[in-house]
Formats: sequence, structure tokens, C-alpha cells
Amino acid sequence: MDVTTLYRTPNALAPHYTLFGVTERLLLTGHSHQAWPDCAFDAQQDAWLDAAHYVDDKWQLAAECADRVRLGFAQLLGDTKTGGANIALAENTHELLVRLFSALDWSTRRKVVTTDGEFHSARRQLDRMVEAGVPVVKVAAEPVETVAERLAAQIDDDTTVVLISSVFFLSGRIVPGLRELAAACAARDVTLIVDAYHHMNVIPFDIHDEGLEQAFIVGAGYKYCQLGEGNGFMRVPHDCALRPVITGWFSEFAALTARRTPGVQYGEGGHRFAGATYDPTANYRAARVFEFFVDQQLTPAVLREVSQHQVGRLMAAFDGLGLDPEVIDRDRHVRLEDLGGFLALRSPLAGELNRLLKARDVFTDYRGDIIRFGPAPYLSDAQLDGAIAALGEAVGALSTAS
Repeated sequence: MDVTTLYRTPNALAPHYTLFGVTERLLLTGHSHQAWPDCAFDAQQDAWLDAAHYVDDKWQLAAECADRVRLGFAQLLGDTKTGGANIALAENTHELLVRLFSALDWSTRRKVVTTDGEFHSARRQLDRMVEAGVPVVKVAAEPVETVAERLAAQIDDDTTVVLISSVFFLSGRIVPGLRELAAACAARDVTLIVDAYHHMNVIPFDIHDEGLEQAFIVGAGYKYCQLGEGNGFMRVPHDCALRPVITGWFSEFAALTARRTPGVQYGEGGHRFAGATYDPTANYRAARVFEFFVDQQLTPAVLREVSQHQVGRLMAAFDGLGLDPEVIDRDRHVRLEDLGGFLALRSPLAGELNRLLKARDVFTDYRGDIIRFGPAPYLSDAQLDGAIAALGEAVGALSTAS
């Protein structure tokens, strides 16, 4: 893949995304929802047609799609030892977190250690667990440079689980020190969960390089993978023998025709955390999109190169506007290489700016006082420049109105 063809106008990938209209509007929501390639629409239709033709026999085809999706995620994690068999799939990461929590022994250990920068699926669930009497310790996500060390310092003999993101969803900061945190968890026999959602398919990730062989890693395909909804995953350590209390009958699916033995049976690897009947359409879509990325030679290394170029260009264009830092600014102490796949700008007017940008066909995202610009490989440099120019116009419009 010659990445320079993605910086030009027209962008070489854009013709594969006609249904999302990526040349007619500026989609900078890549940190939350990149456009889906047109082949995903074809795959979605295939799911319907297979159901119509094969009726209940469609499940064999669905299982084949699911296996391709498992392998796709395993390859992104650098964990292909079992061909993806230790990847659990679900509609979303929350389902998988709940099943994993239900498998842990809370009778002798009760404490959860996490940060105040986790995504809502974990944040809300943990807050509710606090209301139910579970002690949850949250350390500050900032400064990122020491967050793993500070998490490790909270681990004691009462700690059941540690949960942390590998890239924080608000700031886009890459979290260092995961290897050391994993070692601290292993020393106390504490379960480690890493949320790699904002890592997948935009920053190369390898569980061996990170020392995360014994960690549970969750994520999904809704953001940079372009798989759409319904494609959550959890990487399960190869020697896992946990028995989740929240469990679906698909976990014993392979043994349904075998002789039953006493007690609740579980599948091997990722099937240990399987749920029940689901809509396989998402897996059809995901399997086809994973193939598309291979066909286009869009490896994580290539995508990281493109992302760094694009985020760097957004930063430079924003700096060139010379806007009042009291109105909007970025963290200028953060190096480009320490950022994930988007640029976070802080402004007390984030919501208003998001609205004004959308009126200019520039789609961004905001949470509180942070507005996020998430580029994607189908956007040209000229489009990125146009988005920041529109931001300058929006800031000017607000200043004039006030």
C-alpha cells in the first residue's frame, strides 16, 4: 500500500465507501464510528439471503463467519496460537465484562482497582457495583505516564481484578507500563482486564510485546475496524478454566449431541464465555470487512502510519488558526507518537462547536468539554484541512454571537 495515495485528492480508498458518502461530507468521528466499506452492505444482504435459503441450517454458515471474525481479532492482538479459538464474541464488551465478573471468586477478595478514565460500559457497571457494596478504587488517569504504576500500588491481597484501558477514550493517550502492571497482577494472582478498544486497527498491538499473555483483553469492531455494531470480543488466556455464572447455552453448543455429564458444561477457549442465540448479521459484516483490509494491504502498521500523518496534520492546522486558548486548545505537552487515533481539543463550548460543525457537514464528537476529531484512511489531506478551517469559522461565529 502506497500511503501517499491516501493523502491525495481523490483519496484512493474513498471509492470503496460510496454508501457512507465519505467524499460528500467530512466524517471525523473515526474514534467512535468510522465509515463501513461498501462490501459490508453486500455481506449484510448475504446474511439475510442465507437465512431465507438455509433457514435453521444457516447456523453452520454463521459459525464459519464467527470463526473468521475470531481469527481477525486474534491477528490484531498478535495472538494466533490457537487460530482465534480463545477469542470470545458478543454483541458488545459489556456483555463479556459481566460474564467475566461472574466467573471471578468474590468470596475472599472483593476489591476492584481501575481508573477514572474508563469507557462507560465499565464505568457505569463498576459504579453500580459500588452501590451494591463492592469496593472499587479509582486512580486518576492523569498523568498517564504513571497511571500503571499507581494502579499497581493499589493491588493488595483483597484485590480481585484490575481494569485499565490501553488507550484512554477521552484523551487519546496511549498508556505505558502495561507489562509492569501485568507482572504486579500476576504476583498477587489478580485478574487483569485491558480495554484495547481504541488500540485495535489503528495502533499495532501485540500481547507478547506488552507482556499480556495472562490478561483478558476486551474491545470491539465499532471504531477503527469498521465492522459496525455487534462485534465485541474478549481475548481469554490460553489456560483459562473459569466457570462464569452468567452463561449461555452456546457455551456447550459443541457438546449438545454428546452424552451429557453431571453439572454445567463449558466450551473451550473463548466458547467458555459464549452467550446464547444472537443475530449473526454483524459477524457476516465483520468477516467481509476483515477480508477487505487484507485485500487493501491495510495492516495495523500501515494504518498507524496513516493515522499519525493525519492526526499530525490536524494538530498543525489547528495550531495555524491561532485561536484563543481560553476558547479552545489542545494539550501541547503531548507528543504525537503518544496519541492514539484522534485529536482531543478542550473547549467550554465543545457542544456548540460540534453543532456548528455538523451544520457545515463536518462530523465530530464531544464529551463534556472535549471535542474529538477522529480521521480515517479514506479522508484526504485536503478534507482534514477543510475540517479545521470549518472549526475556525465555527469559533468565529460563536465569538461574533457573544
